[in-house]
Amino acid sequence: MAININNLNNTNQVKQNLEQQVQAKQHVSANTNASQQAKLATRDSVSITPQAKQLNELQKKAADSPVVNQKKIAELKSAIASGDYKINPEKLAASIANFEFDLG
Repeated sequence: MAININNLNNTNQVKQNLEQQVQAKQHVSANTNASQQAKLATRDSVSITPQAKQLNELQKKAADSPVVNQKKIAELKSAIASGDYKINPEKLAASIANFEFDLG
């Protein structure tokens, strides 16, 4: 058996082997990172702000409350029927004018 002693100081082959091992590890690491990122990308999430929660609660309260104040309607009907309901024409005109300005 002959041993080649001519290239004992040649470290190129050792360097190449080390570089190949490092590249293989980087390739595996890159594939692992890519698969982890793909898993994370497929997850959807939603976060609701406190303001949105508060708005949702207010909307529920508004939906549960009566649309018409029956007590106020009954009071107005009885006041009109008895003649006690007085109309202030200046206040009525100002309210109509404000309403028109708000529309325009």
